[in-house]
Amino acid sequence: MTSAAVDYVAARCVDEVLAALADGETSVLAGGQSLVPEVTRPGSPPCRLVDINRVAEFDTLAETGGFLRVGPLVRHRTFESDAVGGALGDLLRVVVQQIGHPPIRARGTMLGSLAYAHPAAEWPAVAVTLDAQIVLEGVTGRRTVPAESFFTAPFTTARRPDELLVEARFPVLPEGTGIGYAEDRRNSIYPQAAAMATITVTDGVISAAALCLVNSGPSPVRARAAESALLGATLSDASISAAARIAAEQDTARLADDASRPKQRRAYQVLARRALSNARERVARCA
Repeated sequence: MTSAAVDYVAARCVDEVLAALADGETSVLAGGQSLVPEVTRPGSPPCRLVDINRVAEFDTLAETGGFLRVGPLVRHRTFESDAVGGALGDLLRVVVQQIGHPPIRARGTMLGSLAYAHPAAEWPAVAVTLDAQIVLEGVTGRRTVPAESFFTAPFTTARRPDELLVEARFPVLPEGTGIGYAEDRRNSIYPQAAAMATITVTDGVISAAALCLVNSGPSPVRARAAESALLGATLSDASISAAARIAAEQDTARLADDASRPKQRRAYQVLARRALSNARERVARCA
């Protein structure tokens, strides 16, 4: 069997991209790390691609209005440097090191990962953890979707076929915030399970907390019960262990209802505790 025919459009401006997407059947090519193997494998149906790599304004990374704004052509490797400061920069630098390997990080894009919506991918977890805003644009205009609503199922998002993901907005984390990430990878491209945390301490007590469980459901899951348990508590071994236990018992989503479920819940408890402990260490460094 041979690869499918590919109709290729090289866009040079936003209007050309949106015009190409207006048919509702065209796919966007940025990094192409997941898309190209998919459309060129033997037996794939014919497809149409619009290449956005020549649209200069898409390579945008800027902090404005309390948000870090990331454009469609910002590559993974951008976040390996100190391009972003503070606790948000710390989180992005920790996470990006877990993504693929150097060639993938050099070519792949953050927004491409968000659009692909792999349930175990790191960038969707960051977006959900931080309550990011996903900006979509089509020929009829722009709209903004909260990250938790954007990811609807594995490899499925709220983006309509005629829309482009033009920007992701991540809130800048306040002073006194620590971040943590822990995963169980087992020699796989994506982690089997992971947990991501941010904790803000004000006057000795936790004033804000976010804990996200990765690959426990069809999309990243905020451990809301665990977060509530942390608010107002001191950042102690006891409060971390209690929150991790609550996350494993109450916040894990759609784990298989079989003999492996207790083991999976135990894994999330361990990972949540590690992520929260890592966040505490970073809070201590900033104190």
